[in-house]
Amino acid sequence: MSVIQPQLRPLQQFFRSGPMPCPYLPGRVERKLFTRLLGPYSAEVNSTLSRAGFRRSHDIVYRPVCPNCQACVPVRIPVGAFAPTRSQKRVRRANGDLTLAEAPAAATTEQYRLFSLYQNSRHGESDMARMAMADFAAMIDEGRADTSLFEARDAEGRLVGCMLTDRLTDGYSAVYSFYDPRQDRRSLGSFMILSLLERAQADGLPYVYLGYWIAQSRKMAYKAKFRPWKRWAATAGSPCQTIRKTDGPHAGLPEIGDYWGNHV
Repeated sequence: MSVIQPQLRPLQQFFRSGPMPCPYLPGRVERKLFTRLLGPYSAEVNSTLSRAGFRRSHDIVYRPVCPNCQACVPVRIPVGAFAPTRSQKRVRRANGDLTLAEAPAAATTEQYRLFSLYQNSRHGESDMARMAMADFAAMIDEGRADTSLFEARDAEGRLVGCMLTDRLTDGYSAVYSFYDPRQDRRSLGSFMILSLLERAQADGLPYVYLGYWIAQSRKMAYKAKFRPWKRWAATAGSPCQTIRKTDGPHAGLPEIGDYWGNHV
């Protein structure tokens, strides 16, 4: 009689980066705890670690472990509780002529042109502003974990916005977005997030993950406009309540360090 051996999953290895200058807060040091997304379990690992306050970039999923600093706060929006402000309703009306369509996670020259325009206008001193087409393609392709691109186009079919997005077991993660910086009146960054919230609601997913918010960083200020939102805290002793997934469609999901609470 043959015995089928149970399939063993490889251990997920974690590493800690060396000290680097913080890209957000001058004079501070950045260190990261990270792992790589490899193999058939990438989407599952990405979902589990996102619930534990991690963030994906390329094939790396990381969380800051900076000495004497907890400024980076992971945040997510509970889709069912979100109520757009009057300003956000105006953004939706101002972009009523745009269409949002999901596309495969494969880089195109059209996307790269828009990406370069955005970087050179908004982040001209950053390393991302110097990315070539091959670098951009690597950002889209590496570490894909149930990943897609949402493209916003105007009535003439021109690409005006793009958002790289991971579908998690309990929501969407907005990995990176870029848009036409010449169309400030549209508030395209807000429009992309509002559209992702609508998509999550239509798909029955409870959260949209926005990554890290830093109170002292102007680059992160836009995330605070989407309320209510929940922030992750590293310990159960924090003011954030522990969310127990004991019922509903997401019952039984891992709860590793899963401490989320309302931001006030």
